[in-house]
Amino acid sequence: MPIVRVALDVPLNILFDYLAPDTEITAQDIGRRVRVPFGRNTKTGLIMEVTTHSSVDPVKLKHITHIFRDIPSLPPALLDLFHFCSEYYHHPLGEVVMNGLPTRLRSNKPFTQNFPSAFHYCLTAAGRAADTSAIPARSIVKRRLLAKLRESGSMTASEAKQFSQRAPKALKELAALRWVEEIPIIPFETSASGVKTAPVPILTPAQQNAINVIAPKINAFNTWLLHGVTGSGKTEVYLRLISLLLQQARQTLVLVPEINLTPQLEAVFRARFPAVKLVSLHSGLSPSERAAGWLQAQQGDAEIILGTRLAVFTPLPKLGLLIVDEEQDASFKQQDGLRYSARDIAIFRAKYAGVPVILGSATPSLESYYNAMSGRYLRLGLPSRAVKNAVLPMVRCIDTRAVKTKESFSEPVIAALEKCLSLNQQSLVFINRRGYAPVLLCKSCGWTAVCHRCASRLVVHLREKKLRCHHCGHQERFPGFCQECGDQDIAPFGHGTQRVEAALIQRFPDARIMRIDRDSTSRKDAWGRMLKDIQEHRVDILVGTQILAKGHDFPNLSLVVTLNSDASLFSTDFRASERLFAQLMQVAGRAGRADIPGEVLIQTEFPDHPLYHALRQHNYDLLAQTLLEERKTAGFPPFVYQVLLRAEASRIDAALDFLASAASIAKAPKQVEVFDPVPAQMSRLKGMERGYLLVQCRSRKKLQEFLAGWRIKLDALPSYKVRWTLDIDPLEF
Repeated sequence: MPIVRVALDVPLNILFDYLAPDTEITAQDIGRRVRVPFGRNTKTGLIMEVTTHSSVDPVKLKHITHIFRDIPSLPPALLDLFHFCSEYYHHPLGEVVMNGLPTRLRSNKPFTQNFPSAFHYCLTAAGRAADTSAIPARSIVKRRLLAKLRESGSMTASEAKQFSQRAPKALKELAALRWVEEIPIIPFETSASGVKTAPVPILTPAQQNAINVIAPKINAFNTWLLHGVTGSGKTEVYLRLISLLLQQARQTLVLVPEINLTPQLEAVFRARFPAVKLVSLHSGLSPSERAAGWLQAQQGDAEIILGTRLAVFTPLPKLGLLIVDEEQDASFKQQDGLRYSARDIAIFRAKYAGVPVILGSATPSLESYYNAMSGRYLRLGLPSRAVKNAVLPMVRCIDTRAVKTKESFSEPVIAALEKCLSLNQQSLVFINRRGYAPVLLCKSCGWTAVCHRCASRLVVHLREKKLRCHHCGHQERFPGFCQECGDQDIAPFGHGTQRVEAALIQRFPDARIMRIDRDSTSRKDAWGRMLKDIQEHRVDILVGTQILAKGHDFPNLSLVVTLNSDASLFSTDFRASERLFAQLMQVAGRAGRADIPGEVLIQTEFPDHPLYHALRQHNYDLLAQTLLEERKTAGFPPFVYQVLLRAEASRIDAALDFLASAASIAKAPKQVEVFDPVPAQMSRLKGMERGYLLVQCRSRKKLQEFLAGWRIKLDALPSYKVRWTLDIDPLEF
């Protein structure tokens, strides 16, 4: 009797053996889902191996309950990708596998794809030859429908309803007679219908050069770093290369960092390729929608797959190209569970498949920039904007030590906003802090409202009269007095998007002001409606967070104002300067993207800081080389490879004791450094106390060899009441 080895979603790095009927299971079933008994319950897992031997006594083995044949088996290439992720990130294989499947496919029920509600109806040969007199004289609707179908050959359900409200029922009856064939309209075909092919722009010399260099090598693995300034036309390069793959009937996977970038990019792709089958995969879809798109990709029907981080695990039988847009974005790194980097997995997947991968960015991560400088990646530059007469905006720093501010705004900024309004141009005020104010302060005793579950302050949301924690989601009512001394003189301190919006409304009462942050875009389709209002010039001033910083094209926007950017200049996080520069470059890039000159005003107390100096020159290379020198001296990535052992418990001493035990059993070789355990920068999060243990090495291979043995020892450590995880290549500390 065959034995199947099944990957289950449990925190154990082993496969589970089950007995299978001889007649049902073969090696062809590797990659299929099965339902199996597990303890007192049943679980759905994935067959990873079919064998005839087991290390477990056959008497103790249980039988599988059911094998799902509702979708094709996962291909070997995807199973190999799961194995790689499990080995590199030192994470249980079963959790890796089930994480890569859509939610609908993880359940214990068979997957049944809901038929779309839209149909079109075609006349069959039997219907064309049918005798109309066989239809009763009183069935006028049927007669009219049959006559129309004989004239046109087909019609949609909406066209049929124009005859009568009873038309859909009549068509069903004709279909039962086999006179009419009912054909479902696939969702992506519905979306594409009516979309005119967008005009193809003339390429700049730099764009043409990038395509000329990549195109001859389109069928071989290379990692291309497409480094182009904001508005340089990286998307157009993607489109031209995708068209080459479509001619070869091959699939392209495009990864974007955030769901908010998906609608605009999808619209661009559909406008260029209206007849091409495109699916989007992101968390904004329902489980059924996501599973349906995933299945279309697996079957090779979808030719362009556009998605966020998790889409990197989509099965693609005809994969020809991977694109990672805004590759520097931290959103590509999963921060819980399987802590994988979608960018790094995309590179591995491209190498495995022998296809190219393109990393696009105006501000590449220092790791990617270093790899390009050292020759590991191939770098292509787009140094100028693609639109004719469009130039990079002028960046000016306003020294707030010399110029006073009122409600966060200096006089030069107010004057610039007034000028924009008079010219009927749009402006953007950028502050990367949502809510009304970050602190609620008692002026008498200095009390501040803090979250009892996290080591952070509660943020004031004045309109809702709530205090909220932006880390764990805890919220409470706005208090009427100080919780320490009882004084009623408590007030919000600092500025967030809501307070900035209120100040602008008071200063410019006739202006149309829109706030864009996670709170205002939380409702479904809210972001799409906001984008439409911006594009159609129904907004004068935008107030927003980093949601607005990346990938958006606002042709009428001429002014960008940034507030409170100094907070990141002297952070303890060694990546803070890199992130701040990328953020400011991206948000500055929203201005002057068409023929309207752009201007960027940065309010700062440190106008002479090297970061602002590089920003004024739009010189990424200048800052990148400075930061690389600093990191080389300090021994930080990309010159070393890091792993963070994270531990959390209800008491900090329990977490630190576990980390100390982990350090004592490490027995690291000379090349591997194991640092002392320390409390996390945010020591308490969601009610748990947290600590870290950092391990680093200059050789990735040596580090992985050490981790393989250390992970086994960690699994054997007593960890009662302690949750721990290994974070490979961590981005957050």
